[in-house]
Amino acid sequence: MKMSSRRFCVSTLLKCFLICVTLFSDLSSGVFAKSYRRPNIVLILTDDLDVAIGGLSPLNKTKKLIGDAGISFTNAFVASPLCCPSRASILTGKYPHNHRVINNTIEGNCSSKAWQKSEEGQTFPALLKAYAGYQTFFAGKYLNQYGHSDAGGVEHVPPGWSYWVGLEKNSKYYNYTLSVNGKAQKHGANYSKDYLTDVLANMSLDFLQYKSNYQPFFMMVSVPAPHSPWTAAPQYQDKFNTTKAPRDPNFNIHGKDKHWLIRQAKTPMTNSSVQFLDDAFRKRWRTLLSVDDLVEKIVTRLEVRGELDNTYIFFTSDNGYHTGQFSLPLDKRQLYEFDIRVPLMVRGPNIKPNQTSQVLVANVDLGPTVLDIAGYSVNKTQMDGMSFLPIMEGKMNSSSWRTDILVEYEGEGSNVSDPACPLLGPGVSECFPDCVCEDSYNNTYACVRTVAPSANLQYCEFDDNEVFVEVYNVTADPYQLTNIAKTIEQEVLEKMNRRLMMLQSCSGQSCRTPGVYDSRYKFNPHQMFIGHSWRLNRLRQTMK
Repeated sequence: MKMSSRRFCVSTLLKCFLICVTLFSDLSSGVFAKSYRRPNIVLILTDDLDVAIGGLSPLNKTKKLIGDAGISFTNAFVASPLCCPSRASILTGKYPHNHRVINNTIEGNCSSKAWQKSEEGQTFPALLKAYAGYQTFFAGKYLNQYGHSDAGGVEHVPPGWSYWVGLEKNSKYYNYTLSVNGKAQKHGANYSKDYLTDVLANMSLDFLQYKSNYQPFFMMVSVPAPHSPWTAAPQYQDKFNTTKAPRDPNFNIHGKDKHWLIRQAKTPMTNSSVQFLDDAFRKRWRTLLSVDDLVEKIVTRLEVRGELDNTYIFFTSDNGYHTGQFSLPLDKRQLYEFDIRVPLMVRGPNIKPNQTSQVLVANVDLGPTVLDIAGYSVNKTQMDGMSFLPIMEGKMNSSSWRTDILVEYEGEGSNVSDPACPLLGPGVSECFPDCVCEDSYNNTYACVRTVAPSANLQYCEFDDNEVFVEVYNVTADPYQLTNIAKTIEQEVLEKMNRRLMMLQSCSGQSCRTPGVYDSRYKFNPHQMFIGHSWRLNRLRQTMK
């Protein structure tokens, strides 16, 4: 069978499947649905899209159709600045210490059998489908190891999805395999048939066309952009030719008061490194133009179908990114704003347009918020996040909202030295040709990120021999140039240390208790955490 004929058959089978699901759903739930209709929900998830270094700049249509039509959150963060742990937090509403996905490998629990057994059945889409009567659709990158032979291959369809189009493994734009309801569909390098962002857009439009009209729907579209290999659509390959990565105050400078991994970066960067990151920056922006088209297509189709006014549309990313900040060429994984802060825009019923909110939200809040929209209480789950629906609808004062969140990351390193960089020794990874490394085993840290009327603070501890501490006043120092750990008041350090230990051991409701800068916070200086008291003693020693 010719490739084009086979793909036509797959598309036809897709439509037939959706029609069958529609007929069954119409018969089984039509009477109830006509009497009361829950809102529809769309979540568009980008891959490695920053907000701190201009990631939203190419997305003019997205900003107009979602941000200007609704609310933009300026303090949206991820629970971990790496794809798989962050995506697991989105799906489960849990911090990494609770869902136990620590990196992008099978061994790190990314899409592993253990993940499937312990967490996958309790993700928010599974709850939407099982208890809220939603038809659900997924298309795109799921978790980095999805489709791995040790994880059930592409035949594995996670519970909770009425229709499933999952990308095998990590982001690509051409020459990839999709799992279409558990059946492998291979794609080549023909732009008109295979460019992944466009394929996801077209499949999303097919779903909207053939889904049931008697059930509300949840649609999650997880695009590859702007993740490497940064392959733009042909019509966009010459855009942004004069654009360079922003030369912010933290660009190409030495992070002299930071963790050793940051200090090992070579400053100034070589000309070849700067040229490489500028080129990558341009390529990232070019890939986003197709995402902008995808957003426009989905919004337009919803409007034509008369469904836009009853649909919430979320737009966000799994982590941020850096290009030259503190002389690190490019990656994510670090504790700084450029890696942990992400865009978040939402439009929908009862959300007034042209709103900007400074309240502190995290990706662990997405699941609880979607469930809240669907009428399912987060208190029925084990999720650590909380619903920000009342914030979007103007029903909750920001003063009663939470003031801090947890960020966790477990570093990765190689057991052997890189032959090209023998002086670095073992324990590092993600190294560039000039022997600047983006990760290491002891790049393992946890942070309390606080946003309150009286404080905009980041407090981080590393799990290393030093218990190295970094603290930033983000209001006075938005580029995080100066680590104030040695000059901030001792009482603040101790309070933040105890708050961090509490959050690292929290689960569910205990993750939503008042933070240090919340007026409801009560500090007990005699409170000790079993197994963690050594950290405070070491902290006191290092601060002397």
